[in-house]
Amino acid sequence: MSVIEQYARAHIVTDEEDPGAVPVMLRYDPDSDPRSVLVGLPGPHEWSFSRALLERGLRAPAESGDVRVWPCGRVQAVVEFHTDNGVEVVQFESKALLRFLNRTYTAEPVGT
Repeated sequence: MSVIEQYARAHIVTDEEDPGAVPVMLRYDPDSDPRSVLVGLPGPHEWSFSRALLERGLRAPAESGDVRVWPCGRVQAVVEFHTDNGVEVVQFESKALLRFLNRTYTAEPVGT
């Protein structure tokens, strides 16, 4: 199977002035772990979590471990990453995440 990489623009939510949209890498490697996706934030920040969590979180609030995903209005979704050092909150356009998920299901359907 081939690796799927897609870049999306997202907003990192902070208490400081909005830096604007930043590039975020979405990655899926079915040979490594067909049940997980990876989100690479600017800098050395990468998060791997369940593909099913991302899908559930686009419809209703969902969480697993240190990652939470929920819809935000009609066109956006929020992914929240928790660490011992704090929380990173990233806001995406839902259609970018849906497009990525659809590409992963083409590569590796659910349940295989």
